[in-house]
Amino acid sequence: MNGDRDRDRDRDRDWAATLRWVERGLPPGHRVRAVTELRGGWTSRMRRLDIDTGNGPGAGPDPDTDAGAGAGVAADAASGGYALVLRSFVKPFYRRHAPALLTREAGVLRLLADGGVPAARLHALDAAGEFCDHPSLVMSLLPGGVRVAQDGDVERRAALLAGQLAGVHALAVAPRSRPRAFEAWTAPERVRVPEATARPGVWRRAVEVIRREVPAHRPCFLHRDFHPGNVLFTGQGADLAVSGVVDWVETSWGPADLDVAHCSTALALLHGVDAGLGFAPRYLAAGGTLEADPGAHLYWRLLDALAFAPDAEKVAVPWRELGRTDLTPALLGRRLEDYLEALLDQYA
Repeated sequence: MNGDRDRDRDRDRDWAATLRWVERGLPPGHRVRAVTELRGGWTSRMRRLDIDTGNGPGAGPDPDTDAGAGAGVAADAASGGYALVLRSFVKPFYRRHAPALLTREAGVLRLLADGGVPAARLHALDAAGEFCDHPSLVMSLLPGGVRVAQDGDVERRAALLAGQLAGVHALAVAPRSRPRAFEAWTAPERVRVPEATARPGVWRRAVEVIRREVPAHRPCFLHRDFHPGNVLFTGQGADLAVSGVVDWVETSWGPADLDVAHCSTALALLHGVDAGLGFAPRYLAAGGTLEADPGAHLYWRLLDALAFAPDAEKVAVPWRELGRTDLTPALLGRRLEDYLEALLDQYA
């Protein structure tokens, strides 16, 4: 019991340090009124910070505060405040790499501040965890939420995802502002084949495809982790709209096919093989450009899908938190294998 109390005291002390850091970056008189855990994150801990401006109910953010603190915040007319989001890297692996990841995300948020892509505004950064309990970044709260349900809006969401991704790739970025070159998330020797697979030939064929040299490609600005879990929506049916794109820590410079491949794999796991196969045509219809060589396109698709092997269980954790309890390890493993086979049938 004493150990539990000690951990609680340590957590309270650490949070007190983080809270002081957050409030030092707020305009005079603004204070954190409430903290709410946000669901759906996997790599980091996400918390909503409701800010009281001290102006009384209905006042909203003070229009006289500087633009860096006030721009892009979500006003809350009922409380006379606004909301921010605190992102903290807690897991050891991500905490170790946090300085590079959070610094990259901060740079991207600054780059996107001129508009064109609905992204958060940067408010504060402690990439090394110098002042906080964990390396952290504070940004504005975007409207809307993640939608991963198997409902009547699946196809409409896929079309909107495709259009938004085409918009990301169309961003004109000066050479000095370009992010790092993309990194592959697997390699032939690192692919983990499911031990109980009844289709080992599918896996062998897929791995052989990615043994080739990296195909020539036209590089562009990549989100690099673009999938339904990192896109926010508002509305329903005809009023459905993308309201935000989040999680820019992996932003890279590379082939559009790689972003399309990543979203396609996620859709195949969430909604079935047809959803995964259908995303590239939607992206092209939205004005995007992919490699004309089917072999090159297959390479990028498989390079992404094989990184989810053997069962894609990791990505399902936040999706289950959002209500997709049907996404069992068995279902995900089957869908991933079905998707690999479908890609080989279509493009090989």
